[in-house]
Amino acid sequence: MLSSAFHSSSFPKLRNFYRLAGWKLPSVFFIKVLLLALITPASYCANTDPFGAGQILNLPFAGTPAPGKSALTSKEQKTKEAPQKKDSAESATSEIQTRPPQFFDYSANLNSDVFGANLFTGAFARQGATQFNPDYLIAVGDQIQARFWGAFEHEVMLTVDPKGNIFLPHIGPVRVLGVRNQDLQRVVESAVAKTFRANVNSYASLAAAQPVRVYVGGFVNRPGLYSGTSMDSLLHYLDQAGGIDPTRGSFLNVQVKRGSEIRSTVNLYDFLLDGTMPLIQLGDGDVIFVAPRQHTVKVGGFAENAKRFEFEGEGLTLSHLIKVAKPGAQTTHVRVVRNTGITRNVEYYPLLNANHISLQNGDEVEFTADKKPGTITVRVEGEHLSVQEYVLPYGARLGDLLDQIEFSSRSDADSLQLYRLSTKERQKQMLQTSLKSLEAAVLTARSGTSEEAHLRTEEANLMLQWVERAKSIEPTGQVVIAKAPNRDELLLENGDILRVAAEDGLVLVSGEVLFPTTVAFDPRLGLEEYIEHTGGYTQNANTSRIIVAHRDGSFDDMTSGFFGFGGRGQIRAGDEILVLPKVDQKWRQFAKEVAQIIFQIALSARMATRF
Repeated sequence: MLSSAFHSSSFPKLRNFYRLAGWKLPSVFFIKVLLLALITPASYCANTDPFGAGQILNLPFAGTPAPGKSALTSKEQKTKEAPQKKDSAESATSEIQTRPPQFFDYSANLNSDVFGANLFTGAFARQGATQFNPDYLIAVGDQIQARFWGAFEHEVMLTVDPKGNIFLPHIGPVRVLGVRNQDLQRVVESAVAKTFRANVNSYASLAAAQPVRVYVGGFVNRPGLYSGTSMDSLLHYLDQAGGIDPTRGSFLNVQVKRGSEIRSTVNLYDFLLDGTMPLIQLGDGDVIFVAPRQHTVKVGGFAENAKRFEFEGEGLTLSHLIKVAKPGAQTTHVRVVRNTGITRNVEYYPLLNANHISLQNGDEVEFTADKKPGTITVRVEGEHLSVQEYVLPYGARLGDLLDQIEFSSRSDADSLQLYRLSTKERQKQMLQTSLKSLEAAVLTARSGTSEEAHLRTEEANLMLQWVERAKSIEPTGQVVIAKAPNRDELLLENGDILRVAAEDGLVLVSGEVLFPTTVAFDPRLGLEEYIEHTGGYTQNANTSRIIVAHRDGSFDDMTSGFFGFGGRGQIRAGDEILVLPKVDQKWRQFAKEVAQIIFQIALSARMATRF
């Protein structure tokens, strides 16, 4: 094997060396002895090939890749020999890794009622481009880019050394420690001018600020040591620490310390309310300390900043609180709840006395609008010749409005319709109450057997679907005023709508009929004749419950004789005939409740809801 390896292509360099030196190639026996001496048993035991003999002889070693295999395969083999060590190392690394500051849970800050707590949501913790202000003082470790052109051309990136100097080529050291950013160009030009009298121009600018590590302590969510640059804002480090603790930390007293010296004190309310933030150049090892929270007052009611505010000193006047709470324009009075001492007292003041109202720690302030009604607006729609919006004094009556309306020749003054928001809300509440009662009855119905329970479950699902559809129906809020003896004395409310119907000579037939349509009014026709004009009843029609809705808001039950205004009514022009659906016999347990709700929807919303 050794002779074949010697005569193969593995020895081109060795052959050339012997031929150039004029030496005679050694014998095969000599080479065998030499190689065997080099490849010792210790080399095999150590899985090493120190002299490269194995590579020359194409002998595989554990530490040397075989021919045709890359070094990566050898590394993978070593990795496979100790998989447990690698897995344990990776698991240990994953355990000590911390989440980036921007992924910290800031939900407590967002949900807090403390003014300024939502300032820290991770937005300031993200790294951004370094911006240098003109007053930035150059520090050790800053990088300065210098350019020279003219008789001497050169461009270099310089780092401020521990002595505070930068070394300029052909010029020497120039001290820049503590020089303001706006004065850097002047200092460099002055140093260049001392060596090059003419024909050499220079330009110097800051390229990167010194990386620093700053301690953040006091009443923050995550005290610790955080990295950044000397030009990063104070908010950057506070945000990395999770922000100020809303329940314990102070937003009025944030200190920047260097050693035992307090370099600056920051009031974050200045940033929140006025957008001012002092530019503080931080150094490596500086401390940002959040002091404990001071006195607080809670604000509610008509205020743009309905939050809990912090204040200094023993007392605070309401006028100072108004500057930060910013009550709305509709505010006229303030309610103050005193929580100090053993007695809880409530006080009520006009907002005009704000300068004389003193607040204490723990007080609750609510801004209110205590206004008396002056005027109301009523809208008039339909067939008339007047304006559609009327402004009336509070307490005006319907007769006052009717005196200002000019009716046309087609106006039906006897069928006025009044729609009121408060009535609509009451109708909605009554309908919702009935539907909730029906829903509770369906869900609590008992079953005797398992088969009956299964059927009741399917029926209950269908019933609940119908209840959900019925909940979406909006009542009209109509007030019946046509047959009221003192109609003109009815008090109007703000937002009322008075609709003047037009004499159109039509009758609308809807509900459980084959072809719901509008039929021309004929005084000779009765109820059944109008229904025959629409094709007759459907199979789901309840022929015992037919409602005739008049344009003035009144209703007649044409079959029962006990509802509305007495028995069978007369069909008039403009009426609407509603044929209600019947309730399926399988719902006989809830037939009464369902029929009542269907009838209630027909009266309040003028529609027949099929079950």
